[in-house]
Amino acid sequence: MAELGIPPEGEGSRPALNYGIDDVPPLAESITLGFQHYLTMFGATVAIPLILKDSLGIQDNLDLGMLIGTIFLVSGFATLLQSTFGNRLPIVQGGTFAFLGPTFAICGMAELADAGWQVRMQHLQGAIIAGSVVEIAMGYSGLMGRLVRFIGPVVIAPTIALIGLALFQIGAPTAGGNWWIGGLTIVLIIVFSQYLKHKHRYFELFPIMLAIVLAWVVAGICTAAGLFPEGDPARVDLSAVAAAPWVRVPYPFQWGWPVFGVAAVVGMLAGYIASMVESIGDYYACARLAGAPIPDKRVVSRGIGMEGVGCLIAGIFGTGNGTTSYSENIGAIGLTRVGSRRVVQIGAVLMIVLAVVGKFGALFTTIPQPVVGGMYCAMFGMIVAVGLSNLQYVNLNSARNLFIIGFSFFMGMSVPAYFKATPLPLEPSWLVGAGAVVKTTAATVISILNTLGTTGMAVGAICATVLDNTVPGTDEERGLVAWRREAEQ
Repeated sequence: MAELGIPPEGEGSRPALNYGIDDVPPLAESITLGFQHYLTMFGATVAIPLILKDSLGIQDNLDLGMLIGTIFLVSGFATLLQSTFGNRLPIVQGGTFAFLGPTFAICGMAELADAGWQVRMQHLQGAIIAGSVVEIAMGYSGLMGRLVRFIGPVVIAPTIALIGLALFQIGAPTAGGNWWIGGLTIVLIIVFSQYLKHKHRYFELFPIMLAIVLAWVVAGICTAAGLFPEGDPARVDLSAVAAAPWVRVPYPFQWGWPVFGVAAVVGMLAGYIASMVESIGDYYACARLAGAPIPDKRVVSRGIGMEGVGCLIAGIFGTGNGTTSYSENIGAIGLTRVGSRRVVQIGAVLMIVLAVVGKFGALFTTIPQPVVGGMYCAMFGMIVAVGLSNLQYVNLNSARNLFIIGFSFFMGMSVPAYFKATPLPLEPSWLVGAGAVVKTTAATVISILNTLGTTGMAVGAICATVLDNTVPGTDEERGLVAWRREAEQ
């Protein structure tokens, strides 16, 4: 996902490029390199529908396959728009983990307890569409560029880390459905990404994908051999692939018309803010590796505005998620030294073409849950580490910083536990006898508080932002000096 404040190797210098941002490689090379970008973003993108499956309440693998196709289609559209009309950097757009916390909170709202998955999706669509309008306005008005000065490493570290920490409950429990396969996935990811990454660049580029495919194949062989009986979470069931159509084109509002709930919209805004701040750091990293000029405020504003457009499309089509910049693909630029905008655009076209192949989406629904759980353990832990890495700019000998960081982390995990156990009643006793307007207004405010209270990322971000901008501290102490210096290199 998008990462803020992580300087690429060779910081402060621009690498020699095989192809610069405006270069157009030969068609065969462009297609091959574009497909590589597709493979690089594949693991993180396909993970999102698999993660959302249970919260949404999706039971039918055909429905899940359609959701997977939809998120790839929207990612292709968003990437084309960003690279052509937005910041015009060779930067891939795809789903974001920053939206998962608010999404879980929205799907868990009391009024949706007995709702079908399409109804939950409609509420998500409303929140994503409304939030996208805010992001578009903040981007194209230049407001985000002015607000960033209030958001430094002390704020970013707990905000991003809490995205991963909030998901710890679905890691090992999911992989543990069958530890032979779940554990194999974890071991393969570690071996490929850490021990073999210097042996061949494919291990560095595609460790998640390689691990998933190998564990998936092993599970399929074990299923065929009768080692995994009916009901085993590691069993590979290909019936959904056989039943899926060859061609299935996602279309706007395919799950129904969006529902705009105030509480859901406000809760989703926490994810939008985290996503926007993350992406700004990616713009600087991508420009540096692609040989493009340092992004100015206008480039940043166009990029954020276009990400809002991508989220609007995601809300209209119903991916259950938004779009953001993918740092995995920025890393691929650094490894291949190919910063061509055209290559990324061709990769986006491949995303769109493959997304309309119905059996393509259905195929990925056959990935066993223990494999997915093993992937969670590796990917979510990495998100936590990405957040913590922003502390490299901060004076960690400062009692001020240690208090703010520690307090934000603790409250970001403790407050959601409280709200999940004891949510605020929508009709408290003190409202007895109040008028209908007062009751409705109070219920809306209480729903907003419940949604925010169960979103650890939002709680941590609020605590860190308020304290970091009100507790006395120098810019150097807060890490702002080193952070700005890094962005300008």
